[in-house]
Amino acid sequence: MQGYRTIEHTADVGIQAYGADIKQAFANTARGLFSLITDLRTIRIKASRDIEITAIDCEALLVSWLNELIYLFDVENVVFKKFEITLLNDNRLKARVYGEKIDNTRHPIKTGVKATTYHMLQISHDDDCRVRVYFDV
Repeated sequence: MQGYRTIEHTADVGIQAYGADIKQAFANTARGLFSLITDLRTIRIKASRDIEITAIDCEALLVSWLNELIYLFDVENVVFKKFEITLLNDNRLKARVYGEKIDNTRHPIKTGVKATTYHMLQISHDDDCRVRVYFDV
């Protein structure tokens, strides 16, 4: 199981991600994001980047996390496929992400993702963790 699925919306696209815990659900949401952008199978692990985010609550943290990854894609032209979250609580996230610079011959862009939205955002902490998030495209 890949840990996420795409959900369609009128003008946006979303990800429903799952995990045994909240760290895994956040990591799978990031994988889902990059699966919207390009084919994950084409991404090689050539470099890593440490990311640290703070926010007022878990929902804002999720949005900031995903928007930081979109920023790195847009500004630094990198794509990621592996996400290791080392710390995650209600207002702080630390992670190491793995990927490479975009190679247009191997990474055709499938969807132009502009930003993460709060629209219908949901984080559930039941027996397993589920995250639903939508992106402006």
